[in-house]
Amino acid sequence: MSAITYIDGDWHDGNVPVIGATSHAIWLGSIAFDGARAFEGVTPDLDRHCQRVVNSAAALHLKSPLSAGDIQQVALDGVARFGADAELYVRPMLYADAGMGLLAPDPDSTRFVLTVFEAPMPAGDGFSCCLSPYRRPGPELAPTDAKASCHYPNSSRAIIDARERGFDNPVMCDALGHVAEFATANIWIVRDGVAITPVPNGSFLNGITRQRLIQLMRDDGIEVEERTVEPGKLLEADEIFNSGNYGKVQPVIRYEDRRLEPGPVYRRARELYWDFAHSKV
Repeated sequence: MSAITYIDGDWHDGNVPVIGATSHAIWLGSIAFDGARAFEGVTPDLDRHCQRVVNSAAALHLKSPLSAGDIQQVALDGVARFGADAELYVRPMLYADAGMGLLAPDPDSTRFVLTVFEAPMPAGDGFSCCLSPYRRPGPELAPTDAKASCHYPNSSRAIIDARERGFDNPVMCDALGHVAEFATANIWIVRDGVAITPVPNGSFLNGITRQRLIQLMRDDGIEVEERTVEPGKLLEADEIFNSGNYGKVQPVIRYEDRRLEPGPVYRRARELYWDFAHSKV
């Protein structure tokens, strides 16, 4: 992996050690992060990703030493250090270095680090998925309003379970058994030409790419519904696809034992997103 890391005002090559063994973040999980993309010379919604990491930190009772605008400028500087055609992942992170009393992080100890590394964009060939036995917590059980590292061990368990069963990515439900999202991205199903995605209920992030896609599709005349989705609806869907920062818009080609084809709504959604991304050049 070709990577650069920004910390304390300077860029460094590679995976730079930044956290000590007694840091609150490594011991008690006080880490917020975000991910943005640079590809084909564009950085779509980078400003919103930078604002979200600041908001996520605040949800964990951390205090960012940089504004969202400052983080964006650091990110753009990092992207510029790679070639114009580089496909990159941009990851700002805020974490507490010290604690304050029992368990609580000291907000004044919050540190900022940003890493930019090469990560090829998925080609859009599709992926397989299954229903996971693992579930998303509600907001009374976890800081679900933050993109926080503490959520990801459960996603890792779900992915390991799915791969052991021969699938790429699991569909996770909320605590009530309704479809929430994939382990790594928001989920969409299509039925009779209508694009349907679970309504945000506090169990998953209302993703930036998800929000953007809703706007783009509605402006294009595609009917979009945000509503509660029962797992059985996945077996009736004409199309299933995802939206998320890493791959932006990707199709499902197999759900459990059902074979699926990338359909017209997915194809139009992907086209609309790429058009949007390049309109910001």
